Amino acid sequence: MDLVIRDARVVDGTGGPSYRADTGISGGRITAIRREGDRSLAASRVLDAHGLVLAPGFIDMHAHSDLALLRDPDHSAKAAQGVTLEVLGQDGLSYAPADDRTLDEVRRTVTGWNGDGSGIDFDWRTVAGYLDRLDRQGIAVNAAYLVPQGTVRAYAMGWEDRPPTGAELDRMKQLVAEGLEQGAVGMSSGLTYTPGMYARGAELTELCRVVAAYDGYYCPHHRSYGAGALEAYEEMVALTGEAGCALHLAHATMNFGVNRGRAPELLALLDRALADGADISLDTYPYTPGCTTLVALLPSWAGEGGPEAVLARLRDSATAERIRHHLEVTGSDGCHGVPVEWDTIEISGVSEPALAGFTGRRLDGWTTARRLLMEDRLGTTILQHVGHEENVRAIMRHRVHTGGSDGILQGTKPHPRAYGTFPHYLGRYARELGVLSLEETVAHLTSRPAARLRLPDRGLVREGHRADLVLFDPDTVAAGSTFDAPRTLPTGIPHVLIDGRFVIEDGRRTDVLAGRAIRRTPAS
Repeated sequence: MDLVIRDARVVDGTGGPSYRADTGISGGRITAIRREGDRSLAASRVLDAHGLVLAPGFIDMHAHSDLALLRDPDHSAKAAQGVTLEVLGQDGLSYAPADDRTLDEVRRTVTGWNGDGSGIDFDWRTVAGYLDRLDRQGIAVNAAYLVPQGTVRAYAMGWEDRPPTGAELDRMKQLVAEGLEQGAVGMSSGLTYTPGMYARGAELTELCRVVAAYDGYYCPHHRSYGAGALEAYEEMVALTGEAGCALHLAHATMNFGVNRGRAPELLALLDRALADGADISLDTYPYTPGCTTLVALLPSWAGEGGPEAVLARLRDSATAERIRHHLEVTGSDGCHGVPVEWDTIEISGVSEPALAGFTGRRLDGWTTARRLLMEDRLGTTILQHVGHEENVRAIMRHRVHTGGSDGILQGTKPHPRAYGTFPHYLGRYARELGVLSLEETVAHLTSRPAARLRLPDRGLVREGHRADLVLFDPDTVAAGSTFDAPRTLPTGIPHVLIDGRFVIEDGRRTDVLAGRAIRRTPAS
């Protein structure tokens, strides 16, 4: 046996009571669990846990580490939280499948999420190529991938706001099928981001039929988290129901003033669908502000044609005034149908160093926003202070809830969720507030997402399962990251293992790159 973790309080991911045990690991798997009093396990190395909690590694169901894993082998932002698996390809925009044109357009569009990719050799064009690149280079934590519907649409028909032709729809279905065959676990959409937002329900239903045929799941950032939020959720439930496709709602919440206290209405909608046999899950982050790019707030018509077309519209005074009117008066579909309140928007990062002085400032109006969009070439990232604590707590209690950071690692002042989501769940919401018990919280962060991903040997402390494990102190675990110091690492998580190898040991990042691409598990 390679390792015995002795005298840990095992919180095994089922949600059931914890127990004291010794746990043996060999060949990257849990090979033995001996309850308190049975000290029969022996190994070449023994780690005395002294009563620390031993739990399955945490699964981040909504991550934006698509380039960070390649750019930053350390990746302590996630590894130090106890994250052992991230799901990439989120919000309908990522880097495969693509041709040269599409890849260039997507890179520029999501610079605010992932950086411009400078220094990275984009030597892939397919989902298989991207996953192979992760394996070939070596990564800090495991990674699964969703086929990004917006990228697929851009590849098949460009950045046009119109229905696809029959041939274009067939091409999109082919690209989604190929991505799933090559290992993607499902498909994502960003339905407030161009060009994915140009897709209507019938188009999305056809793509979801493909996802269902491969036993994957659909993960939409739906059309609104503000005005019309419930209708947007209803659309996703209805179209996946028609397609027979599993549904996972990305960063599911109810934001802006129009939705204060309305989480019970969302949960009632989901409960009705679940009672009717729908396969639904969701993820959230345990914070009230959101995070996106500044350009995402613009109306959909302003994004047609891609990044250069957006910049041309911003430079034209008459068109820019039309954009302002949509933002401030009628409510832009990019801003969830709600007239923008500039003082709720905080600049979290810029791509152009000369604009660094704007970081941490609240926007004072359209004139400044327009300047930033043009001079930063759409690369500005923002926080939106539009959430409600009562909604956050109500949704995280739901039985199909899982954890997702939605962590954007770009910018000098990113959202603290990128560095703090999982310890914040454990420290703030389990220990301090008691919103969930410790055992329930761990289940939300481990076995539930593993079940959604159809990973039969992850998400539980169980003999035969992968030794993706985290040891933490339940009395001290906490997010170190704050809105003032968002890149601070957590406390109370001394050890993290992936495949039985220490990626965090005694609170420090090792040089181990134990992660690999996790490919879709075919239906049995």
